[in-house]
Amino acid sequence: MKRLFFALLLLFSFTTYAQQPCEIDQDIKDSLGTYKSTKSYIIFERSFAGNSTNIFFSLSNNNGLLSLEAQFLQRSQDFIKATCLDNSSKIFLQLANGKIVTLLYAGSDTCGTLIVGDDKINNRVMSGNFVFAKENFEDLRTSAVTFMRVKFAGETVDYPFRTELTAEIDKKTYRPENYFINNLKCIEN
Repeated sequence: MKRLFFALLLLFSFTTYAQQPCEIDQDIKDSLGTYKSTKSYIIFERSFAGNSTNIFFSLSNNNGLLSLEAQFLQRSQDFIKATCLDNSSKIFLQLANGKIVTLLYAGSDTCGTLIVGDDKINNRVMSGNFVFAKENFEDLRTSAVTFMRVKFAGETVDYPFRTELTAEIDKKTYRPENYFINNLKCIEN
C-alpha cells in the first residue's frame, strides 16, 4: 500500500511540473522568410472601482529577430488619459535571480486607440513591440520574472508579477512569473 501511494505521489509530481505545450498563433514559412508567434497571454490584471488594466504578452520570431509584443488594455467609466510609447520607451524585467533584463521599444510613436463601447465604457488599447538581445535569453529561460517596470513617453509605471492569477476576463489560471520560462522555447528555431 505504501508503494502504491508513493508511486501515485511520484506520478502526480511529474505531471505537476511537466512543461506546458506551446500555443502557437502563427507559423509562416515562405519565400520572404519565417515568422512565428505565440498566442496572447495575460501577464497582469488589476480591477478596482470600475477601472481595469490588463497586459498581454506574445513572443515572436521574425527571420531570427526575437521580440515581445505587449498589449495594454484599460477600461473605465471615466475618461482614460493617454499613455504613449516612443523611441525612449523600455520594459525592464526584474528576475528572481536579481538580474534585470531590458527590452527596447521598436516601433513608431503611439498613444493607442480610445474606443467607447456600447455600454458607455471607455477602452484604451495600445500595442508595442519590444526587442532584446539573445544574451538576455539565458536568464529569462531559467529565472522567473518578479517585477516589470514600463517606461512610457511621459511616465514610468510598475507592475508586480504574480506567481498565479485567475483572470476575470476568461476565468482561466495564468502563471505570469514563468511566462518566459515556458514560452521562449516555442519561438526559437
